[in-house]
Amino acid sequence: MKVLKSYISGSRSIFVSRDPVYNLRFAMLCLSSLLFSSSYNMLIPELPAYLSDLGGAGYKGLIISLFTLTAGISRPFSGRLTDTVGRIPVMITGSVVCVACGLFYPLLGSVSGFLFLRLIHGFSTGFTPTAKSAYVADIIPRERWGEAMGLQGLCYSLGFALGPAAGSFIRMYYSFDILFYASSFFALLSILVIVRMKETLRDKSDFSLSVLRISRKDILAPEVLPAAVVTFLAYIAFGAILTLIPDWSTHLGIAAKGSFFILYTISSLLVRIVAGKLSDKYGRPPVICAGLVFLAVSLMLIAISASFSGLMTGAFVYGMAMGILSPALNAWTIDMSNARQRGKAMATMYIALEAGIGLGALFSGTYYSDMPGRIPVVMLVASAIVFCALGYVGYVKYRKKGTRKAV
Repeated sequence: MKVLKSYISGSRSIFVSRDPVYNLRFAMLCLSSLLFSSSYNMLIPELPAYLSDLGGAGYKGLIISLFTLTAGISRPFSGRLTDTVGRIPVMITGSVVCVACGLFYPLLGSVSGFLFLRLIHGFSTGFTPTAKSAYVADIIPRERWGEAMGLQGLCYSLGFALGPAAGSFIRMYYSFDILFYASSFFALLSILVIVRMKETLRDKSDFSLSVLRISRKDILAPEVLPAAVVTFLAYIAFGAILTLIPDWSTHLGIAAKGSFFILYTISSLLVRIVAGKLSDKYGRPPVICAGLVFLAVSLMLIAISASFSGLMTGAFVYGMAMGILSPALNAWTIDMSNARQRGKAMATMYIALEAGIGLGALFSGTYYSDMPGRIPVVMLVASAIVFCALGYVGYVKYRKKGTRKAV
């Protein structure tokens, strides 16, 4: 009952609050996140079939892992650029990559060309989300970071539902080429929404090649490593899901391969705002632990699913888990970050996220090898990894208490 009341009050504050948190600038940022996320996610359910048509069925694990590889590699650069050149230019750069890749997919119609573009496409998520998270932290009061991250993440997650749904609809009636062009169009819209927004970085510099010189200390922000470790362990499962759920849906006789992503996103939206507010009130670790428990359970449910209803139950619980985890992990990262290096801090967290997704996709795709009977094993292993993350959060809390007692 308390959670329900908190959710109702949180929802009411979004629509009627006079707090400047919810102004036009924040709304435009959220809309841009929705469009950007929809742009590249509308391709996800259809890419395995597209790659098979090209003769690359054995490379399905690379669809996600190549994408996340360059996303991870670009994070230190996007973090540095976000903290020097500005938030807006970095956001736009990522979206421009999406526009370009959508236009080139139809032109490079070979397995090697496709894999090359997946590699380039990854730069988009390496840039845009890093800058947007830093922008949110700039314009939102500290005591409401969890709530704001939850709302911005809610809009980003909407793209995980609307994108695949739109992509499946387009592919049902039109060609793959039209699908790729639609992806470019959504990315272009995400640029137009924010191009006139005010920059929030005060001491910004003009771009120069020297800004791209990255030293070892520029790669990771050690102060946010606890959040990064949990993010890495939690998102290994996401890489496996992105790679295997389309084929698992087909194996179970589900024609609409985007159904899983639609339902998981809907359930994620139901809890994101209240989860963010609860993390503001009770702290990040307790909320993160709750999210990890839901995540482990959801993966077990997916592993034992043998029907549409079983898979959808797993999708619903998985969405709840990610709706709890995402805003809390983002806010936890900002909590521990240096105010002058928020871009670097968010880049560190996203490097861990991309590494988790990439490794999850690579190993699950390699082990799967077009044998659906192996998918439950992958999900159970991912669930065990989530329990490791849960143990790590407990260790971090214990160590922090021990440090306080010593002081």
